Amino acid sequence: MATTLLWIAVVAAFPIYAQQQKENTLGSLWSKVEENYPGIGAKTSAIDAAKLNQEAVKGKMLPQVKAQAQNTYGTYEGSAGAFFPQAGFFNVSGSAVPLDGSSTAANTFGSATVEWELFSFGKLRKQNEAAGALYNKSVSDKDAYLLNLKKTLSERYIALLYNEAKLQWTEKNAERLDDIRKITSGLSASGLRPAADSLLASSSYVQAMGEHDKWNGFKSASYIKLLELYGNDTVNYTASADRFGNPAQNNLNKLNTINPSHPILDALDKQSEYYTLSGEAQKRSSLPSINLLGGYAYRGTGIGTNGRVSGAWKDGFNNTTNNVLAGIGITWNLTSLYTNRKKGEQLFKEAESTKYLHSQYEQAMQADLSASQAKIMQQYEQLRKTKLAVQQSQDAYNMYLARYKSGLITLSELLQIRILLEQAENAHIEASREYWVLLAYEAELTADFDFLFNNL
Repeated sequence: MATTLLWIAVVAAFPIYAQQQKENTLGSLWSKVEENYPGIGAKTSAIDAAKLNQEAVKGKMLPQVKAQAQNTYGTYEGSAGAFFPQAGFFNVSGSAVPLDGSSTAANTFGSATVEWELFSFGKLRKQNEAAGALYNKSVSDKDAYLLNLKKTLSERYIALLYNEAKLQWTEKNAERLDDIRKITSGLSASGLRPAADSLLASSSYVQAMGEHDKWNGFKSASYIKLLELYGNDTVNYTASADRFGNPAQNNLNKLNTINPSHPILDALDKQSEYYTLSGEAQKRSSLPSINLLGGYAYRGTGIGTNGRVSGAWKDGFNNTTNNVLAGIGITWNLTSLYTNRKKGEQLFKEAESTKYLHSQYEQAMQADLSASQAKIMQQYEQLRKTKLAVQQSQDAYNMYLARYKSGLITLSELLQIRILLEQAENAHIEASREYWVLLAYEAELTADFDFLFNNL
């Protein structure tokens, strides 16, 4: 019965422990960052803006309806002849024959026009495609931003764990020197050791405490930088601190190549596509447009058919006329044949430049990935050796400490052994940091942070 109850307790406790381990990982921080970080909201808004721009461009394919209404009061003198209307001019329609009555008259005018571009030689279609490419580029930009943000979070988390390890390292050094100081003080008081040994031990202890204060400041600073991304007031990184110096073995023999759909490369592809489609739309803009036209106009005036002019405002709604218009027209800006062609060629060159940049990035990323994997393999081997060196140095230090208590070695010899232990521990911390930083860099190159998020 006791064995059965023990197994039931183990089975019940294991899922709870596994859940706690899953929650206290780097991956558990990312979910909160992805939910609350303002930079992600900015990228999401940019996607929404690109989507609205795409819908606005599609709207250009619809008939353009314009309406106006006005009521004016002014003179009505007219003159024969023609003119080109320019900005700042308004047209006055009237008779050159003198009229009787007021020198001014009220006018009312209202109109509505419909203009539908029936055929534009593919200009609107290319503009719509370019707007779609711009939307796709904004989505790829967000993916690339999220990838970079994952790396930033990983680097800040690794920095926090590194500074925490350094802080614990200086604390252990201070504790060892404090023990030596107390032992030396007792031996000096009994006359077995010179007073200088007591002073030397005390000086070493004070220096260690100063180093501890320095790393305490570094840890606090890195903690603040992490919270800037995380958003909450506290982060539980105790389990990650244990895994920092004892990393799980990665699949060191895996062969990875850069994925063509990597967010950074995909963003460059979408940018090149946008430039290409925009260039085609620009060149097609120099072609003519065929439009279906329709309109209606209403006009009232204070000038009667008998030539009598009324200056009353209400009479401006009398003597009305109604006109309709329907037809088809062609518009062609001949000057744009040159300018739009040059603008289109400029955009094609931008697309070509982006394609070259894509090739450069892909080639450099592949080389960096191969180099990173070679470093990771050797770095893991260094970790195994530094961990063994720390254990051996710790055992040796304990033996020499016992010999010092027995008076078999001097204080300077013991301090020298302690320095070797300190160096071995520091080398292991540095190797751990380099290992995790390399994994973060590899994760960015492969766009796969699963191992790092689940094992740190």
